[in-house]
Amino acid sequence: MSRIGRKPVTIPETVKVAVQGTTLKVQGPKGELTLSVHPRIAVKIEGKEVKVTRPTDIRTDRALHGLTRSLIQNMVLGVTQGYAKELEIVGVGMKASVKDSVLTLLLGFTHPINYPFGKDVEIKCPKPTSITITGADKQRVGQTAAEIRSFMKPEPYKGKGIRYLGEHVRRKQGKTVS
Repeated sequence: MSRIGRKPVTIPETVKVAVQGTTLKVQGPKGELTLSVHPRIAVKIEGKEVKVTRPTDIRTDRALHGLTRSLIQNMVLGVTQGYAKELEIVGVGMKASVKDSVLTLLLGFTHPINYPFGKDVEIKCPKPTSITITGADKQRVGQTAAEIRSFMKPEPYKGKGIRYLGEHVRRKQGKTVS
């Protein structure tokens, strides 16, 4: 059996988990998340634990077993603690601001970049050069951070661009005049 899939997911007291057919709903203080479980995987709630089982030992069932358990664990953590990603903007004159669920980025282009974001994620700019993305859904938080970073990835010569907080950018030397 899968080592990850074998472990049961413990449900905290502030979280409600419900299974209806192949749909799993998790409610908590930070929000509500739903998951469409693959039909070959069985999810059962036993007391304060969620157990995931698989019918056979074929490769796809083993992969889905561990994946489903990890997704459920991420949902439970998301509705209790939430997830966060931090981005930093490096470069002269580059800045960000948030107004009415639209992130505006000034990155040295001829026009500002307006990035509208949904209600499932929250974006804040504590400083003009830092962006904080928070939410209950781990996938949505990570995808939003990746989309914002893709507007101007850090370049290797001067290091300018949008990067994750603490990300190391390998720098190149550039041309030298002899």
